[in-house]
Amino acid sequence: MDMDKNSLEALKAYVTAPGSQQQAASTVRLLVTHSNLKARFMEIRLDKHMTLGAVKTKLQTHCGTSAGSMVLTLKDATGSVVLAKNMMPDDKKLGYYSPEDGCILHVEDTDPMSLAAQGWLEDVSKVDKYVMSDADYDARENTYRQFKKKKLKEDPTWTLEKEIAKRRGVPYTEKTGGEEFDDEYQAEEASHIVEGERCEVMTQEGSKRGVIRYVGRCDGLPKGYWVGVEYDEPVGKNDGQVKGTRYFTCLPKRGGFVRPSAVSMGAYPPFDDEFFSDEDEL
Repeated sequence: MDMDKNSLEALKAYVTAPGSQQQAASTVRLLVTHSNLKARFMEIRLDKHMTLGAVKTKLQTHCGTSAGSMVLTLKDATGSVVLAKNMMPDDKKLGYYSPEDGCILHVEDTDPMSLAAQGWLEDVSKVDKYVMSDADYDARENTYRQFKKKKLKEDPTWTLEKEIAKRRGVPYTEKTGGEEFDDEYQAEEASHIVEGERCEVMTQEGSKRGVIRYVGRCDGLPKGYWVGVEYDEPVGKNDGQVKGTRYFTCLPKRGGFVRPSAVSMGAYPPFDDEFFSDEDEL
C-alpha cells in the first residue's frame, strides 16, 4: 500500500529522532558507575520490568563484580541526589524505583577478591608482559639478527644503509661525520611527517616500527628537527622525555627521537627486531 506524504513525514521523524535506536516505553537508559573502576558505562539499556537480580546479572558482564557482591544505589543525573540506596531484595522490579533516562546506577563492590578490585581490569601495568630472552631470539629463523649475521659474514663492511641503497638502485655515500646543524636542519623532511601515523625508522643497525608522536625541535639535542616515535616494542631509550622536557608520553623504553630522514610513514605492521645501538638514537 502506498504511503501518503504525512505518513512518510511521520516515519522520517521517527527514524531521525535523537538516539540511534528507538526504545520501548519500559526501557530506561542509565549511566553505570562502579566503586572500583574509573570507567563509566554510558547508556546501558535496562527494562523497568527486570528484577534487581536480573539487572545485577547483566551488569556483571560489564564490570566483573559477581551479582551477589553488588550493592546498587540510584542517583539523579547529576549524581548529587540519592534516589534509592541499597536497592533490594533481588526479586523487586527496577521500575519500583522510577528510574529515568540519564539517572546514575552506582555499583558498590563488596568482594575484596573481586576481578575489579585493585585496578586489575584497568591497570595494564599489573599484567605480566612477555619478554623474549636473547637465547630464544637467536634460536628463531628469519629474524633481522640472523639476516645481519649472514650479511656481515659475506661483507664485514655491510650496513643497513648500504643494503637500502643497493635495493633502491642508488649510489651509497658513506657518512664522514663532522656535519654542522642549524635550527632548520631537516625542516623540509620534517614538513612531510604527520603525528599519529605509523612509521618505520631506519638506522645503520636495523629498523624499528611504531607511531609518530612528535615532530619538531628538541631542547638538549643537536639543532634542527627531530621526530619522536613510540615504538611497538621496548626498543627505545626513553618514555618520551629528553633531559627533563616531555614531548609525549609512552611506556619506558618505548620512546625515541630520530632525524626526519630516518623515518618513513606508511601502513607498517609491528614486527620483532633487535635493539638500536647507542650511536643511532638519542
